[in-house]
Amino acid sequence: MAAASSSATATNIMLAIYEKKTNSIDLYRPLRQYISYTYSEREAVNLEDDLSTVKDLRSDIERVADPSPTTRRDLLISYFKALCLIETRFPISPDQDHINSIQFTWFDAFKQKQKAVQQNIHLEKAAILFNLGAVYSQLGLSYDRTTVEGRRLASHAFIAAAGAFAFLRDNASTKASMGNSTTVDLSVECAGMLERLMLAQAQECVFENTIAKGSTPGVCSKISRQVGLYYEEALAALNAAPLKDHFEKAWIAHVQLKAALFYAEACYRYGLELHEKEEIAEEIARLKSGVSALAEAKKSSKGAPAQILDAISKLEVNLNRNLDRAMKENDRVYLMRVPSPSSLASLPAFSMVKPMQMNDVLDASKEKMFASLVPDSSAKALSRYTEMVDDVIRTQAEKLQQGSELTRVRLKEMDLPDSILALEGNFSLPEDLKNEVEKVQASGGPAGLEAEIQQLRDLRRVNQELLLQTEELLQKEAAEDAQFRSQFGTRWTRPQSGTLTKNLQERLNKFAANLKQAGESDVRIERSVREHSALMSILNHRPIEAALPSLSRPMMSLDANEDAIVGGLKQSLRQLETLGAQRAGLEDMLKEMKRKDDILPKLMTSTGSYEDLFRKEIAKYDHISEEIAQNIEAQEQLLMQIQAQNEEFGAVFNLEDYKASREKCYKQIQAALAKCKEIKDNINEGLKFYVTLQDAINNIKQQCSDFVMTRNIQCREMMEDVQRQMAGFSFQERKSAGPYPSVGQPSPTPRPSPQQIAEPQSTSHPSSQSPYYRPPEQPMHGYGRPAPPYTAPQQPPPYHVPPSAAAPYPPPHAQQRAPAGHEYGQPAYPGWRGPYYNAPAEQSGSLPRPPYTVPNPYHPHQSGYYKQ
Repeated sequence: MAAASSSATATNIMLAIYEKKTNSIDLYRPLRQYISYTYSEREAVNLEDDLSTVKDLRSDIERVADPSPTTRRDLLISYFKALCLIETRFPISPDQDHINSIQFTWFDAFKQKQKAVQQNIHLEKAAILFNLGAVYSQLGLSYDRTTVEGRRLASHAFIAAAGAFAFLRDNASTKASMGNSTTVDLSVECAGMLERLMLAQAQECVFENTIAKGSTPGVCSKISRQVGLYYEEALAALNAAPLKDHFEKAWIAHVQLKAALFYAEACYRYGLELHEKEEIAEEIARLKSGVSALAEAKKSSKGAPAQILDAISKLEVNLNRNLDRAMKENDRVYLMRVPSPSSLASLPAFSMVKPMQMNDVLDASKEKMFASLVPDSSAKALSRYTEMVDDVIRTQAEKLQQGSELTRVRLKEMDLPDSILALEGNFSLPEDLKNEVEKVQASGGPAGLEAEIQQLRDLRRVNQELLLQTEELLQKEAAEDAQFRSQFGTRWTRPQSGTLTKNLQERLNKFAANLKQAGESDVRIERSVREHSALMSILNHRPIEAALPSLSRPMMSLDANEDAIVGGLKQSLRQLETLGAQRAGLEDMLKEMKRKDDILPKLMTSTGSYEDLFRKEIAKYDHISEEIAQNIEAQEQLLMQIQAQNEEFGAVFNLEDYKASREKCYKQIQAALAKCKEIKDNINEGLKFYVTLQDAINNIKQQCSDFVMTRNIQCREMMEDVQRQMAGFSFQERKSAGPYPSVGQPSPTPRPSPQQIAEPQSTSHPSSQSPYYRPPEQPMHGYGRPAPPYTAPQQPPPYHVPPSAAAPYPPPHAQQRAPAGHEYGQPAYPGWRGPYYNAPAEQSGSLPRPPYTVPNPYHPHQSGYYKQ
């Protein structure tokens, strides 16, 4: 017979659950009083909106059910989440220190005269879950199940109802039944029975759609059999305590008839499949089993709906018609022995539905209600969980870091990937050595030393020219003085130039000696540059890697497998790099997981053991911990493989000889760097010496210029006196005071005495004769050990030339005093081997008064540089 002849699908009778009823209670006032007493009045004011929301939700629950099941469903879900938040923050119990003024009252959904009254929020939560399952069942009945889409939506609603009752059974029934005042509808047994009933009706909707799609008899039989199994499980619970005698007989009859109907339907569909396979004997046995089940069910059909009875009758007709046909065919054709129904295997079944997971639907951890209230127990639990997470993160992070460090050390021991890079010509110096080479090359390298040596030559020439100009000034003045002394004889009474410039001349001689010694030092530097140019030439390679030896392929190969060896090693190194990148990603993943891991909301909504929650939450890290362990293990195996490949690579490419030549090149580069730095340091110190010496020569040149200018003034005045004496003039004012007036004595033409013609003071006069001189603003000390100052502190000049219209030169300007500790007579800069200035410091002592009898503190031969 065709599948359409079945009458099971003609029925559309299913069951829905009514909601439990409750009495009105006031949650607002007790909760607010608790907040004000336990926390603060200010906190109570801040949470006024949350308290009002709870009050409104409870009031809506108490009212008559909303005509829209979806609106009622959303209300129940919102209120249940609020109860979860209340449970962890507000202790509701008969205890004196708890909120003991709230009593929850709920009536049994199936026997309305029975009720449960408890000062326990678990009763409230269990009742809400029951009503949520009931609303889902009502929602399933509300869809038009004559259409495919309507049956699909109805199936989903029954699945959700099964999920609500399963959640009630697993999380709330036991807690709600712990008191003396309980109802059967909230028991574990009743919740389990309702879950099975809802699954049966959801599977029934799937079966109806399967028939509508024209599926094969075998598929229809499996789905139909599972419908019957679900009904059978619900019937078993209804016939056992505590549900026995708690439900109306019509309920039991409905479930019993549905169980028999879908068992027989499965036999009918399975018989069709057997008939197609010509397995007539088993077909007869299955059909007889279905007929027997329907006959047995009709005995207890009192109070059953007429639609179900009509469906049973139609199905029974179809079964008997197919049974008669099969028996006739067997008697005439097949002659097979029919097995007894008890000897048959169970019909195959296949479930297309399972209870909806309600954890996400009822999760209150993301709700903000009462978020500011955190009990101490929750805070301590959070701290403990955080420590557990930190321990996991720390342990795994250490494993990752150890793995990366192990890779770095092992590769360095195997000289990888440097040897591969050397083979490809991409080798690079060690970072520190490369930085030193680049620093030397940036400053000009060995080739730039010649330019710096030329600077030494130029500065030495400038100093020599300045020294020559200074000596010429004194020589010219001495020649003029000697000429006048020869001309006027004894009348030329002023001191000879040689007696006054003795100290200046000694200093100039010492400067000349310094320049000579410095020139010899310069020669040694130039000679060192020439002698070590070959050594330092390696630093002229740009890039420096061009100077390194290359790793070349062997000249001869027996099996020509070099490419395969190199390729395999490269492939392994790439895999190792991939593992390293994975570790970096795993470490970032760990940090991100920790950042997002906030279980405080779950702690605030958890009603079970914290340990259970901790185990569940910490298990989130098990997956990544396993990945880290796998990564480390894979890396260890890969490193062993790389070591074997590298040994083969080293043997083929003669790696040891290459390493030896490379190390030799490293040492050559290091020696060249050291020598280049040594020469450059000596050049720099020479430059500093010449600059300092130039300042000293400029200073003494200025002093000589001042001396010559003063001598010229006195020369003209003396010539006037001599000419007057020779003309017979006599000056009375000179008889008592001597040939020359004292400083500050009134005189028409005051002039300094010969004794006052002394070494120039440290006074500065503008002069255009010293192009290289610039008075230093700060003391310029020589390098090495400090030397005593050039001169002792000096007094004001002993002469004074008042401005006069008859004076041929303007009066000298006061020269800046040389800074204390400034050594104008610097010794020459140090020699090639050793420090430039190793002379001991001068011993300070009492020095004669200026101007020109001060012992010179400058000793050029004290420097080790000048020792021959």
